[in-house]
Order: sequence, then C-alpha cells, then structure tokens
Amino acid sequence: MSIRCILVPIDGTDTSKPSLNAAFTIGRQLNAHVEVLHVRPNPKDAVPLLGEGMSGTMIEEMIEIAEKEAAERASRARAMFDEYCATFKIAKINPPPGPAEFSATWRDETGREDEITALRGRLSDLIVIARPTAESPAAATMMLNAALVETGRGTLVVPAAGLKTFGQKVAISWNGSGESARAVAAAMSVIERAQSVLIITVQKQETEVSVAPDLAAYLSRHGVNAKVDKVYVGDSPAGAQVGEAVLRNCAQSGADLLVMGAYTHSRWRQLIFGGVTRYVLNEATLPVLMVH
Repeated sequence: MSIRCILVPIDGTDTSKPSLNAAFTIGRQLNAHVEVLHVRPNPKDAVPLLGEGMSGTMIEEMIEIAEKEAAERASRARAMFDEYCATFKIAKINPPPGPAEFSATWRDETGREDEITALRGRLSDLIVIARPTAESPAAATMMLNAALVETGRGTLVVPAAGLKTFGQKVAISWNGSGESARAVAAAMSVIERAQSVLIITVQKQETEVSVAPDLAAYLSRHGVNAKVDKVYVGDSPAGAQVGEAVLRNCAQSGADLLVMGAYTHSRWRQLIFGGVTRYVLNEATLPVLMVH
C-alpha cells in the first residue's frame, strides 16, 4: 500500500520532536501529506476526579486553570509545527491537496487523545508516534495502544533518539501471522525502496522457520531481493527471548527499520505474561512499524 497520508499526534513537549521530525522526514521521502494532530483535554472531564466536598467556585477555578494550561500547551504544539514546517520548507495546506505532494495540515481538537487518534488514524496510511518511556504519562501509552489496536493501520513507533536514516535497511520479523502480513503490506512502499531487506524468523512451537522463504518469494515478485535469517532460541522460547533475538539481529544487520505484527497473541495475555510486542516496544532503539 502506498503511503500518502501520515498522521502524527504531538503534545507540544520535547518528547514530540522525534516523531514530528520522523513524520516530516518520511513525508518528504515519500511525497506524502502529513497531518499534525494536537488534542486538548476537555477540562470538564477532570471534574469527577476533583474529589468530594469542593464548592462550585472551586470547581470553576480548576476548570479555568485546566483550560489555560490546555491553551498554553496547544500554543507550544502549534509553534513546534510552524518551526518544523519552516525547517523542512513544507507547504501548510488546509484542506490537504491531492496525491503525490509533500505538504502538512494542522489539526487542533478537544477530547481524549486515544479516541481522536484512533478516529483520525483510520483515515491515514501511517501513524507516527513517539515511543512512551517510563516517565511518559499514561495517556501516551493509551494513545499508542489505540493506534495499534483500533485503527488497522501501520503505526511507526519512533525511539527517543529519533531517526538517523529510515528505510534503507529494513528488517522484517515474520511468523506467517495475519498481523505480520498486514505489517508487510503497510510497509511495502518502504520495503520496495530499501537498499536491503532481511527476513528474521524465530523457530518456536507455533512458527516454523520454513515460512520465511515463502515471504522472500512473495517479495521477489515485487522486485525485492530479500535475505532470510532463521533463528533458533530453544524449544519453548519466551516472548522476551524472541524479541531479544529479533532486536539483536536488527543491530547486527544495521537495520534502520523493523517491520512486525503487533499482539499476534492476546494483548491482555502479553500485558500480563509478557510477549514479543511488549519486549520490542520497551527495548527497541530503532523505529518499529507495527500493525495489529
């Protein structure tokens, strides 16, 4: 699938800069339109959380403070958008133009970040989100999960260090699942342009390494000459072992993008017991394009 519409949510803090820079870098590379989304929290949503015994005046004051903080954060986000548009010499368009033009749109909405990201993400070809860290607010993780689980679109998770290069050396974590297939489809326009493509398949109970040559044969019909790396990590490897093996091979090959399915098992099972998706989200230092 061609990537023509890129969505990047930002909150106006420095943590948004790697994802915004990545979205503009990829947009310029692919001649795509970038929609920069900022979501203001609705101050009234905080009222039930303010506690009992507060007077109406106190609640009004709290709402006013929340509105002021939301406006200040939105102002910082807009300034960041304008700064990056100037740096990338990108045309600011509203509404967006037709295909094959590097341009950007600013969108400022009020509501829940996860809900609006999911809604806008369904009308995008790629969602670019900064990887949450231990210091990130819970809303950042909720927004990432909404992009991964509720849109059906490719989500590019960008590390804090940002992009050095993108899509020159692509690694694909392949287990033959529907999620992996959707991830390959979402990244195909990048895969076809890559200098090298490596297919990584880890042998485990539900995955035979023999599935890797089938993907290589499929990619060859798209003009992609992919190499195959079959990895063995024991009879019953845990998700962390598989994730570690995948990331180790990415580092050894010099990959600047990992393409993989997300939550090929139950997301709740992975959150409780751990899994490949959870491990990669926590540990990856390269951008990861995922699809559930």
